[in-house]
Amino acid sequence: MIFKYKGFEKKTGIKVNGTVSAGALQEAEQKLINQGIYFEKLKISNPLFKSFFIRKDMPQNLLSSFSKELSSYMQSGMIILSAITLMENQHASEQRYKSFLSTIKTMIGEGKSLYNALKLQEVYLLPEFFLQSIKISSESGKMNEVLVTMSNFFNTQSRTRKQLTNALAYPSFIFFIAISMSIFLMVFVVPKITSIFKDTHQELPLITKIVLGVSEFLTNHYIFILIFLIVLLISLNLLYLKIEKFAINANRLLLKIPFVGSIISNNELARFSYILSLMLRSGVPYAHAVQLASTTFNNIALKEKFKTATTKVLEGKKLFQALSSTDNPKLQKNFMHALALGEESSEVASVMSSMASFYIEENEDKLKIFMSLLEPAMMLFVGLIVGLIVAAMLLPIFTMSLGAVS
Repeated sequence: MIFKYKGFEKKTGIKVNGTVSAGALQEAEQKLINQGIYFEKLKISNPLFKSFFIRKDMPQNLLSSFSKELSSYMQSGMIILSAITLMENQHASEQRYKSFLSTIKTMIGEGKSLYNALKLQEVYLLPEFFLQSIKISSESGKMNEVLVTMSNFFNTQSRTRKQLTNALAYPSFIFFIAISMSIFLMVFVVPKITSIFKDTHQELPLITKIVLGVSEFLTNHYIFILIFLIVLLISLNLLYLKIEKFAINANRLLLKIPFVGSIISNNELARFSYILSLMLRSGVPYAHAVQLASTTFNNIALKEKFKTATTKVLEGKKLFQALSSTDNPKLQKNFMHALALGEESSEVASVMSSMASFYIEENEDKLKIFMSLLEPAMMLFVGLIVGLIVAAMLLPIFTMSLGAVS
């Protein structure tokens, strides 16, 4: 825990304030006494826990920024403690991030390693492979190189997610407008026109009957429909979070969706390949590197498959053989061939790095095609819905007009 104190130095009488890490209040008091500081106030300093109650995953763009800044300062000759102190001053306006930097600065100042400081801090949840990379690289003297590589990795991941979010913003807005417009027409416009048709007692076209039926159902049961949708979403979310088998099957289904499944698979395998390559180049033993890289999967079905394979790798088997022994979900052939080649030639790090670049480039091309087709598809969708409702309402009116003329 981090404790915040105010007091004065015993020798000089100068007022001081700062933070100290300790497991309990008594330990913090003893540390300050040993440092020659008389404290007037001493309390737990964890405002973010009070504000947010739980630790959050550190955003990828922030991880990238942290790695890049720390690497640049260390390359200029600064020690880690000085670099962290400078970073804390530069980010004083960012409360959570400042608290994160302040915490690790305090721990490093007390003699802890960067790895231990990052692991023990309670502000952000950090990826285990990131922590292990810091640990191994500090032991092998490759800290700067690993930090730069990590910065590039997290920056690429963040940029890809941002591009996808921005690209989906317009189609999502169009979809929302289409649904809202359809509900408005069905609930408020169609019922008013219905009375005209009832007075004529004429046979209505099939499309008109369907639209009127949907309109009547929505008007009479909208509360039930709303409650049903809310309950359904909550139930599915709980099933996904609580029942592992349901989550795995749902993720397997995602991988089988044409085009979308391929994009998901490419992204997951690219991340695994990149991290495995990084771990191996940092000096992590192969079995341990595979174990760490397997934790990076977001798709639970793939994570479970690699988790099972990792157990066999720890027993001495090759990863290619372990993955080949399980069929569902199936991995892409080019990945399996590349992995087999890398293990046979003892060049797994180089081969996996190339595969990561290949999958990233392939996904970028696929996403461009997908987004270029999605916008006109959404416009067509809106036109079909509105056109269907308008046609259903106009057909009986045209029929009535023609009957009146004849």
